Amino acid sequence: IESAYRGDASRAGWTTEADILEGQRTDPEGVLEVVKSPDNRLLTVERDGTVVACCQLEHRGEYAYFGMFAVSPTLQGGGLGKAVIAEAERQARETWGVREMHMTVISVREDLIAWYERRGYRRTGEMSPFPYGDERFGIPQRPDLQFELLVKPLV
Repeated sequence: IESAYRGDASRAGWTTEADILEGQRTDPEGVLEVVKSPDNRLLTVERDGTVVACCQLEHRGEYAYFGMFAVSPTLQGGGLGKAVIAEAERQARETWGVREMHMTVISVREDLIAWYERRGYRRTGEMSPFPYGDERFGIPQRPDLQFELLVKPLV
């Protein structure tokens, strides 16, 4: 997760947030919370014993929330992300019977939002504030960050 979004290592891929956020993207406690929660799943892809992609699924009643999505920067652009998101959608539909997948994306990440739109997600225009001042989510490098809700039907 860290290498896909933050710091110089993330610049090898196209999902970097290094120009808009510094610091961490998540922490061990946050990942452990996901692993321990009965309403969450952490899906991982391993190659040669190393995690190279992951995502979080959270059952939230009538929909599933998709988060913590990351692909190793050196493997981005090869179709692995498409496969991970498709598997996440399949598992959410089959395991929980949900009819929608929700996610939030930093609204200035137009390239990333466009990638999700090509996978069937739609912008809702519904915004939520970025947690400025909470360094667990990073150190913002600009004052206009917010999250936009994206939704996809899973029928």
